[in-house]
Amino acid sequence: MDEVRDRESLQQEGEERDMEEASDNNPGIPDTVEEVEMQGECQPESEAPRRPRQAVHTRKHQSYKEEITPFQAQLVSALREDTQAEDEDVLFAKTLVPTLKRLPPNKKAAVKLQIHQLLYDAEYSYLSHLEQMSVVIRTVKLEETPEIKEHFLGFLVAPESTGLGLSDLILSRLEELNIPFSDCRGQSYDNGANMKGKNKGVQARLLVKNPRALYVPCGAHTLNLVVADAAKNSIDATSFFGNVQKIYTLFSAAPQRWAILKQHVTITVKSWSETRWESRVNSIIPLRYQASGIRDALLEAREKATDAITKIEAQSLAEEVGSFRFQICTVVWHDVLSKINTVSKLLQSSTMQLDVAVNLLESTKSHLLSYRNDGFAAAQASAKDASPDEPVRDALKRLETTFFNVVVDSAIASLDDRIETLGQVKSKFGVLQNFPTLDDEALEKQCEELENTLRSGEEADIDGRELAMEIRNLPQLPTNRMTAFELLDFVHKKELTELYPNLWISLRIACTLPVTVASAERSFSKLKLIKTYLRSSMAQDRLTGLAIISINHEVGRQVSYDDVIDDFAARKSRRHRF
Repeated sequence: MDEVRDRESLQQEGEERDMEEASDNNPGIPDTVEEVEMQGECQPESEAPRRPRQAVHTRKHQSYKEEITPFQAQLVSALREDTQAEDEDVLFAKTLVPTLKRLPPNKKAAVKLQIHQLLYDAEYSYLSHLEQMSVVIRTVKLEETPEIKEHFLGFLVAPESTGLGLSDLILSRLEELNIPFSDCRGQSYDNGANMKGKNKGVQARLLVKNPRALYVPCGAHTLNLVVADAAKNSIDATSFFGNVQKIYTLFSAAPQRWAILKQHVTITVKSWSETRWESRVNSIIPLRYQASGIRDALLEAREKATDAITKIEAQSLAEEVGSFRFQICTVVWHDVLSKINTVSKLLQSSTMQLDVAVNLLESTKSHLLSYRNDGFAAAQASAKDASPDEPVRDALKRLETTFFNVVVDSAIASLDDRIETLGQVKSKFGVLQNFPTLDDEALEKQCEELENTLRSGEEADIDGRELAMEIRNLPQLPTNRMTAFELLDFVHKKELTELYPNLWISLRIACTLPVTVASAERSFSKLKLIKTYLRSSMAQDRLTGLAIISINHEVGRQVSYDDVIDDFAARKSRRHRF
């Protein structure tokens, strides 16, 4: 027995030396995006109050179980002899999840972090009564083909919503993840005053720390403000959306009325929200194409209603839907919002680039300018097909002046402000697109301006003169009108990165400049799925860890579980095998 103990002791000492050597070679500083993602909140966390195990553990860790299901039998067999757990799901939840969250560095994919952009968005959680801030990092993934990637890094609890408090919170989080803020070249937030303020906002305070972290306002929130401004500047526009909401409320208040509506239409009416701009166009579509059916449903609901208030409201809404004025408002709003909604969806793509985004906004402005000239006449023609009323010329002229012109003009003016803001950032990198049309003097001037933009003190990312020389010596391009990402892809495929280092760095920065915070917005949808009312007491560390693995599931699927299983069994098994 003494020999067995000595042999076991020597084996344990050898394993400890191997672990120390591995720790010295890899001190645990995450050098990769995926490393940061998979580590997330890997520190020991305080457990939430215990709940019935079948109700909590099974659902809480379903996403993990889907990943590890092929190996579950092997894992359970390694632990069954030494544990008293009666349920495999409980065994899985208590033991495997912490192991997965402690993946060693050699189990993580490698994508080097040098240039990155930061995206943040905040939302109030009604379950925990905390302000949650989502952190997303945007980089260019360089493999066979360059690819823009956005990676979720976790949620932060914001104790205060001031610019100072939020900026300190962001910097401390980056320091925890060992992501140097000095490598950040862009920042994007929603358009709240505490975020975009020029003096005390988050972006202003972070620019003091790193002047090269260019601030880009969220393009999606920009379009939402365009719609909001247009809706508030006209009494007819405000009353129109009020009537749309009343129609939905009337039918959804009783199952009998909803059944009446479904007998007359194929597209049911929908509610709209102040914060979800796409809901506005979705609420208008049924009225745009099925106005007569909705009017008939309102009249039938009036006849079958038993209380006087419902009868009066249904009659009033039926008359409103059948009016020529209401139909013109429906057509105009549908035309304007459909165009804006299409652009908004394109901007929300994680691969959208700043130059393309500005071009989309400019094309939207051109469309609205053209629509202002002939849109009202086209709206009258469409409204005649849906309304039995005979239009009055004076009333039409007044409607064109007080509604149509006000809505379109306010939308154009709002777009001008947003295009100017985004255009200021785009113009700093304009030389990367318009260099085919520049002479030598203008080329050198714009390259020097770009160098100054990417300078902090005595340090600069590029040399302006060398950049101008590299651009002059570029090989024949497929076309003279290439986006920054297309040019980046060309340089990468031709293996010209070492010959054109300044151009290569400039293109990578230009491509990773954030356009929207849509990825941060989408993370809150995952938060609501994970932290339900049954899990309202879940610890913040566990919430962040679950969200990271769920949102970045593609990275988790690339991990080899063989070594993870061995590590898992070694940690949890209390029986020594000789």
